This record gives sequence, C-alpha cells and structure tokens, in this order.
Amino acid sequence: MSTATTRQRKLVGFRWVVLSLTGLFVGLPLYSLYAFSTRETTVSGKWDAWRALTEDPALTEAIKITLELAVLTAVGMLVLLLPTMIWVRLKVPQARRLMEFLCLLPLTLPAIVIVVGIQNVQKWVNYLVTDGALSLAFPYVILVLPFCYRALDTGLSAIDVNTLSEAARGLGASWFTVVTRIIVPNLVSAILSATFLAVALVLGEFTFASLLLYDNLQVVIAAYSLRDARVSMAASFAALGFAFVLLIGLSFIGTRRRVREAQ
Repeated sequence: MSTATTRQRKLVGFRWVVLSLTGLFVGLPLYSLYAFSTRETTVSGKWDAWRALTEDPALTEAIKITLELAVLTAVGMLVLLLPTMIWVRLKVPQARRLMEFLCLLPLTLPAIVIVVGIQNVQKWVNYLVTDGALSLAFPYVILVLPFCYRALDTGLSAIDVNTLSEAARGLGASWFTVVTRIIVPNLVSAILSATFLAVALVLGEFTFASLLLYDNLQVVIAAYSLRDARVSMAASFAALGFAFVLLIGLSFIGTRRRVREAQ
C-alpha cells in the first residue's frame, strides 16, 4: 500500500471522527430537548407540549410575529445592503473599507448598548410607522448587518462586477437592468446565504425584544420556562429545527448550483 493511499485513508478517518463528534455535540442537546418536551406527567400527555404550539394563543401569536419579523428583516437587509454594496464597488471602491467597518460595527457592541443607543430612534419609528412588535424589524436589520455583509461580500468578490457592468452598459443596458438582470442572478447563493442567516438570527433573538418590551418567540419561550418547561422546550426544539432545515436547504441549493455551473 502506497504512502499516499495510507495518508488519504487516515484523512478520511479523521474527517469521520470530526463529523461524529460534531454530530454528538449538536445532536445530544437536541435529543434532550425533544425527550424532555415529550415526557409524560401525571397531569399531561406525551404530546400536550407540542399541541400548545398551535393551540396556545400567546405562542401562536409569538410565532406569527417572529416569522413576520424574519421576512421583514431579510427584505429590509437586502434592500439596504445589496444595492449599496454594488454601488460602492462600481462607483466608490475606495469606500469599501469604511462600509465594511460600519457594517461590522454592530458585531463589536453588546446588544444592550445598541438598544440604549437606538431607543430615541425607536420612539420615532413607533410614532411614524408602528408601535407594535413589527417595529423590531428596524433594529434587527442593524443586528444582522455584520453576518449578511460577509455573505454578500463573498458573493460579490467571486464575480467581476466592473467587467459585467461595463459590458452591459456598452450594450445599452440601464443601471437597473445591470443590477437586476446581470449582477443579482450571479449572486443567488450569496443572497440566499444572507437571507437564511438573517432568518436564523431573528428566530433566536431575545435581548432586543426583551429590553424594548415586545413579545417575540424567544421572550414567550423564556416566560413559559417559568411555568411550563415542557412547552418552552418544545418551542425551542421547533425553532432550532427550523433554522437547521434552512441551513441544510442552503447547503443543498449551493451544491446544486455549483454542480450546474461545472456542467
């Protein structure tokens, strides 16, 4: 047996060990959540906690609000970030470092500091737009900026934006056509990555909603943990499972796209 074959087998074995340990690290807590949420007691059946997710008004309303916030945050992030990043790359490339600094800044600040800083702005949002929980979409856009910026920046770095735009403009395309029909189709994977990251972050966000006195899914889960831990475990498992499915879907879409491009 050659030395190269031996090294390859050792590498494959090492990868399986790492994957197995990672699976145990992620899977055991999830199994514990599921097992606890389906444990029977003297006053409730096995699936009572899961039925509460669709029958309890507070939980159903919190799930609805959180999903709406996820959609609004993802759309707001893309509308704000994607055109700005394309414009900076095409027109003012020297401002890329400044934009990167501004987008990554929320990552360096504790959430409680951001909340204190935007409270006055949030009052105007409540007055001009809505005073309901959906107003959290505005601070949530700030929260997801660092992660979504990296995903979109990776996608933009993988294509020659300047050459594509100059070629399209030379053929008479408008700037709107350049962005929507030339650049965006080449950024599908990056846009999906940024969108799924935004949704996953909104599903798990607690600090902003709690400090601004709104009830999203995580705030309601925390409240239920004080009176019915099984329901809070079921809701936590469902939220984690939904985020996990999104990430698996992202991986599957990205793999199919790379295979299609290779063909």
